[in-house]
Amino acid sequence: MKTFPTAKIRNVALVGHGHAGKTTLAEAMLFAAGALNRMGRVEDGTTVADFDPEETRRSISVSLSIAPFELNGHKVNILDAPGYADFVGDVAAALRAADLAIFVVSAVEGVEVQTEVTWKLAEAHGIPRIVFVNKLDRERASFERTLEALKDRFGAGIAPLELPIGAEADFRGVVDLLTDTAVTYDGTSPTGQEGPIPPEMEAEEHSVHDALVEGIVVADDDLMERYLADEPIDVKELGHALAKGIDEATVFPVLCGSATKLVGVDRLSRFVVEEGPEPHVHGDDGDPAVYVFKTIVDPYVGRVNLFKVLRGVIRTDTMLLNGRTMHEERLHQVTIMRGKEQEPATEVHAGDIAAVAKLGDTTTGDVLATRGTEIEVEPFEAPAPVLSVAIHAKSKGDEDKLATALHRLEDEDPAVRVERNPETHQTLISGMGETHLSIAIERLARKFGVEVETEDVKVPYRETITATSEAEGKIKKQTGGHGQFAIAWLRVEPLERGSGFSFVDKIVGGVIPRNYLPAVEKGVQETTEHGGVFGYPVVDVRVTCFDGKHHPVDSSEMAFKTAAAHGFKEAMAAAGPILLEPVSELVVTVPEANQGDIMGDLNSKRGRIQGSASVGDGEVEIVAQVPTSEILRYAIDLRSITGGRGRFVATHSHYDPVPTHLAEKLTAAAAE
Repeated sequence: MKTFPTAKIRNVALVGHGHAGKTTLAEAMLFAAGALNRMGRVEDGTTVADFDPEETRRSISVSLSIAPFELNGHKVNILDAPGYADFVGDVAAALRAADLAIFVVSAVEGVEVQTEVTWKLAEAHGIPRIVFVNKLDRERASFERTLEALKDRFGAGIAPLELPIGAEADFRGVVDLLTDTAVTYDGTSPTGQEGPIPPEMEAEEHSVHDALVEGIVVADDDLMERYLADEPIDVKELGHALAKGIDEATVFPVLCGSATKLVGVDRLSRFVVEEGPEPHVHGDDGDPAVYVFKTIVDPYVGRVNLFKVLRGVIRTDTMLLNGRTMHEERLHQVTIMRGKEQEPATEVHAGDIAAVAKLGDTTTGDVLATRGTEIEVEPFEAPAPVLSVAIHAKSKGDEDKLATALHRLEDEDPAVRVERNPETHQTLISGMGETHLSIAIERLARKFGVEVETEDVKVPYRETITATSEAEGKIKKQTGGHGQFAIAWLRVEPLERGSGFSFVDKIVGGVIPRNYLPAVEKGVQETTEHGGVFGYPVVDVRVTCFDGKHHPVDSSEMAFKTAAAHGFKEAMAAAGPILLEPVSELVVTVPEANQGDIMGDLNSKRGRIQGSASVGDGEVEIVAQVPTSEILRYAIDLRSITGGRGRFVATHSHYDPVPTHLAEKLTAAAAE
């Protein structure tokens, strides 16, 4: 495999909303550069970047893939990221490895929600950005409308470098605003032909050209002075200033074209090579270090780690120390990936992207470096999951197999979380949405051979009491030989919310021998855990054992344990038992235009609004306390109300009494 020095490498993430044409654009760039003999199609699963059965079936990208190609002595690593909101974890991974983000925007749909979400993510990390307005050959496509939306959403840094020639079905080329030339395409070749600007576009081109030059030179004092003095500035100087603006993430060039018609694709690739930033590394020379930005779990090969070389050169059998585990790893079987294909690599230079299989315990976010060296990398934080579903193995014999498969699934996708709820005894798998969870479950079956069934997530209700009562717990059985005899008088009293369980020994005079009192406490405590009057765990109760009787022959620990359980249940039933439900604190961030709808929806969910405040960028933050049972599927509701522009964080707050009418329904359901 050919190697490239750092200066000749470009790492580019294709990001944006779903169905904007990112995967098709990646395919077109590979074809235009001569890396493919023909273009594949997303619809039939023949593209380089989309190859998983889940992607083919849905015609959407569901995971990050890499597609490198060579152009003019450079290597371009395309990181094709999903556009669907459920897979934002892989978008974050792509941005961690990329040095430039190309936002692919449909000229038909315009700037959609995931474009905005990903722009904020790239902005937060200071990643250079350019825009490719795609699908200009489609019906209802409009470059002008899309450009205005880009400027409106992302500010004055948006700088169009091209104008389309023709519209919709007649779209056939672009005008280069820097060189004042036109480039047209014949629909069969990916290479455009230069020529004069169409006469009808000359006035518009000159106007936009002047605005573009002004936008470029504003960041360079020397060029700005010359521009104001009406001195000529050649294209090469403008190119250097433009590259500087891109690298500093102050200028965001806009190019345009059609991936399916191969219009403007060759120019986009050349622009990336000529003006795109070099990889951000910690030095070309020195001891090698790598950053793992994505983990793939292959059922045959095992764990495959995708990494970016941060420093030095990685060669076959390089030994590096994992900074998290402090274990050394040998990197044999280093490969370059193109989609699902892998090609062996003897060495990989700083800035390049490669893969390695069969490392011991290395996963996403890990940094591997030579022992004794330190590399600082911003910690990887997977997005917090927003939706959960309970699962169990379809076959009872697959329980152990399921546990292993779920661990591998978490390795591959950090946005998937798995936990066992000790109260409801359910295994919960959590993710970023319905589609995300659906695909995770499909992968369990396809990759790891474990089929699961799903069920609704159970809410961990609890119960307590509102009054004080006393009851006699008694067991008296005589069946010949040793019998069973125990009497324990118990008093139950309510405690403050959150106090838990308390047992008090008030026995005097030896009416219950000291060696039996632990059995009394255990009988009560096990009953609180297994369910009180309504069948849910009992909390916030003080139980006092104040009297009782025993028999020198027929009493036993088991007898007193059983008697205590009976007495506790009887006392509970007479002490005004009530159901408690968990309440979550919900912090919702939405566009200001949605504030009223969100507050109304939260009120309908029995929520109590705690406050709201503007957080800038046209957004408002709403804090509310809402019963957990009402927000199990809040991710779906919020996406529907805000068109995907809202986000939320929910954390457990406290327990509150369940309203009487709902308690009756829950009690009836539990009895069925």
